[in-house]
Amino acid sequence: MLAKRFEHPVRVLVGLGFPRQINTVVDAYQFLMDWHGNSPELKAAIRACRAAIAGDVDAETARGVFVAFARKKDILLEGDYAVPHPSIQQRHV
Repeated sequence: MLAKRFEHPVRVLVGLGFPRQINTVVDAYQFLMDWHGNSPELKAAIRACRAAIAGDVDAETARGVFVAFARKKDILLEGDYAVPHPSIQQRHV
């Protein structure tokens, strides 16, 4: 299977706020398949990734839908640097 790379990777938060970089349509699809839930945003992102894998849409279209999903779920890391997720409280030692 040909990995359709995104022009720019997408960074999302996973687990306890650890960053994960999504580089390809297949990476995004696997991430979405592991996501728990059944929201319209999830369904749309899965459909977009499947369409990109099948060659019906380009990788950047799937990326855009994946980014919209990640933004809606508040797991998208935007910008040039990773910022701590607001739900993670830092303890001062």
